[in-house]
Amino acid sequence: MKVVAISGYKAHELGIFDSNHEAITYIKKAIENRLKPLCDLGLEWVIISGQLGVELWSAEVVISLKQEYKDLRLAVLTPYLEQESRWKEETKQYYQSILDRADFNDSISKRPYDSPVQLKQKNEFILSKADGLILFYDEENPGSPRFMFDLAKRMTDRGDVELIQITAMDMNELIQEEQFLHSYDHDEPFEN
Repeated sequence: MKVVAISGYKAHELGIFDSNHEAITYIKKAIENRLKPLCDLGLEWVIISGQLGVELWSAEVVISLKQEYKDLRLAVLTPYLEQESRWKEETKQYYQSILDRADFNDSISKRPYDSPVQLKQKNEFILSKADGLILFYDEENPGSPRFMFDLAKRMTDRGDVELIQITAMDMNELIQEEQFLHSYDHDEPFEN
């Protein structure tokens, strides 16, 4: 895979209303765990639409991974112009900091929001440019990623895109592993 898209839940869909919420650390780790093997195999581009939540947290992961993977690049393809126009000022600043560090950004629709069709077109356009999709989505917890999931499933069935899903079960396993690893005092050797 040379190009992968990343999407998932918006922060509020996960009950996250604070940028320091502990869950964000685990979500970023799950994204990194999916991205690193792809980077080792030559991943060149990650595409997001700049949506608040999983997508912008993923952008932070990509920006961090660029230190290790010099050829990795980030593209932000927003569904329409001025998607951040109604966001709080602090959120706009965070979003702008991501755009400033992206290697490419543009809007798919060259006009401000006027129809949900723009969101459908965004999903279609981004997946048409990608070899794969990393999607943080659990079918038992529907939300906005359902539309991207449904499209990706159809494209996967045709062999057009590979779907790499992160589910609630995956997150629970990751959290347990991380807590297990951090439950030991690393200054003391393991005793037999």
